[in-house]
Amino acid sequence: MSEEEEDVKSEVAPEAEEEDESNSTTKPPPQSEPVPADDDSANKAVKTVAEEEADEDAGETPAPAESSQAELEAVAIAKATASADASYVPSPSLLQSPSPHPLIAQVDGPSLETYAGTESVYMARAVPVPLRGKLDVPIHISTGGSVVEYTIETADYDISFGITAEREEGITIVKENGRVESHTHPISGKFLVGSVPCALVFSFDNEYSWFREKQVTYKIVVMPPTVENICAGRRRRARSALKTVTEDKMSAETRLSRAVAQRTGLAAEISRMEKELAEKKKSLDVVAKEEGWLKNRVELRLTQENILNGRLTKGWPDEEDYNGEKEEENENTN
Repeated sequence: MSEEEEDVKSEVAPEAEEEDESNSTTKPPPQSEPVPADDDSANKAVKTVAEEEADEDAGETPAPAESSQAELEAVAIAKATASADASYVPSPSLLQSPSPHPLIAQVDGPSLETYAGTESVYMARAVPVPLRGKLDVPIHISTGGSVVEYTIETADYDISFGITAEREEGITIVKENGRVESHTHPISGKFLVGSVPCALVFSFDNEYSWFREKQVTYKIVVMPPTVENICAGRRRRARSALKTVTEDKMSAETRLSRAVAQRTGLAAEISRMEKELAEKKKSLDVVAKEEGWLKNRVELRLTQENILNGRLTKGWPDEEDYNGEKEEENENTN
């Protein structure tokens, strides 16, 4: 029951037919790294079958109940898969990969030689979700065109439930997180996963509850596409990928032309600068030789200048003896 109803119990719908004891455990779903950001390509990753059925002409006369529903569902799945494949854009990591094979492998999808086409079932009974707590069930989808069908129930009280699809390009909200009356009747739904790889996260949120633990029972069935849908999807993805690859190649060629022109210009400038540098080195050698010669000349002239100044101020050494003898002769004559 809703936690706002304190003393009134809601009548719980009869439980579905009991499963075998061996099916009461959950197949461990593979984990997936969370992908940041959101973009338009990611928003096309998941489309519900109900949305495709709503696109059918309103005036179309329905066939008998079961066959009509199956036919409409098949048409909706085919249209949703075609829409997802037509909007396929290789992820940035694939476009940046140095190897051509990862992109081709994603376009090819599963190998028909080993493709089994068997559905996968993930289920658990009475899984406790603590008060102020949350339970996430991640399921990895690797085959585009897979249909996912889910049913959830809780015992006695409601819970907040939502689904997101995480891809490299962003996060898509498949089902907005919100409180559901899963304690009065099973909550079920079905949707198609168009773009892969994709990690679906089924979230059971009890963070709003301060007093009660919740018990969740869920069953999630992943139905892979038919071989016919795989073959048709390959061709649609190949056309979309070819357009992207061609556009990227043209862009790369334009950038390559600019890079070649820039490299040629820089190489020519470097060659000119190298020649200029060689000429300057020659000039440097000449100037260095002249500098050495001039240094020696300055030192020579400085020495000569000092000697001449000494002669003029102190006289010549040989004149001292001559002047002394002359003075002696003068004294003798006197």
